Amino acid sequence: MTTEISLRKPDITVFCTSPQSSAVDRSAYVQSVIEVARWSEEAGCAGILVYTDNSLVDPWLVSQIIIQNTDRLSPLVAVQPAYMHPYTVAKMVSSLGHLYGRPLYLNMVAGGFRNDLAALNDTTPHDKRYARLVEYTTIIRELLKSPGPVSYHGEFYVVDKLRMTPPPAPELAPGILVSGSSDAGLTAAAALDAIAIKYPQPAEREPECDHSLNYGVRLGIVAREDEEQAWQIAHGRFPEDRKGQLTHQLAMKTSDSAWHKQLSQMAEETKGSRNPYWLWPFENYQTFCPYLVGSYDRVAAELARYVERGYLTFVLDIPPTREELEHVNLVFSKVRQLVAQ
Repeated sequence: MTTEISLRKPDITVFCTSPQSSAVDRSAYVQSVIEVARWSEEAGCAGILVYTDNSLVDPWLVSQIIIQNTDRLSPLVAVQPAYMHPYTVAKMVSSLGHLYGRPLYLNMVAGGFRNDLAALNDTTPHDKRYARLVEYTTIIRELLKSPGPVSYHGEFYVVDKLRMTPPPAPELAPGILVSGSSDAGLTAAAALDAIAIKYPQPAEREPECDHSLNYGVRLGIVAREDEEQAWQIAHGRFPEDRKGQLTHQLAMKTSDSAWHKQLSQMAEETKGSRNPYWLWPFENYQTFCPYLVGSYDRVAAELARYVERGYLTFVLDIPPTREELEHVNLVFSKVRQLVAQ
């Protein structure tokens, strides 16, 4: 199968996801990151999500590896305010732009695993974390676009005549993504004019997007010409895991994330149905997003419904192989044909 550069058209933006250090043997991890990044670039993805949490290696170091081993792929760096000052984030964006001339995207993370936040003594309530995120991201943006010193006096952050050097190039200003699964997240996305990313319901349940915001979804895809083959591959990749199910149940009890509760409820409502929308990997704690499974045509039709409702950014799960992204590419080619009709 020949890879086609088809995912970079301006109407739909597609991101892939880099492997997690916790899921790959240390000796193989760097090569795994490089391979997935190159596959993603070959498939025409705009960027690649790099996770962050207490258990993972630093996302900025992973992002530098990605930049050094690709020609144009932009890391989508997960940024958690509990980990670093907004000046440090702006400095990293400015420095990587200065060194490599590569724009970045920032995935602004308000929360995380409750135990991770507790270990950092971050007891900020859910909605307040999003208010903090708005201040945090505003400072980053001002530092990256202002030719002069930046002063900001907010509830959570204060900076006084802070200047960014080396001065960032305007064309390298980062794109901003924010979780849009809760009302607080949507409010933050609106305040920042960011892309609101959510874990979607089945497309027929999704209302049309508010056109004052840019929206996207996070999901995985397993598609083949033959529907039964796609389901066989999906079940082979995500087998039943009793330990994972127990871990998922424990996570449900300790998480205050709106998306986690929404997906868990959706898993109960869609259990046993044979439509493209599939939450089995999420229920077994094997991934954290819904999957669309089926024939190229059926999965493309489901994705086209999301596009028609206003979701134009797609953040895909970690691909197991280069060939899997080629199958995804075929699906998105069909999606573009459908929405152009």
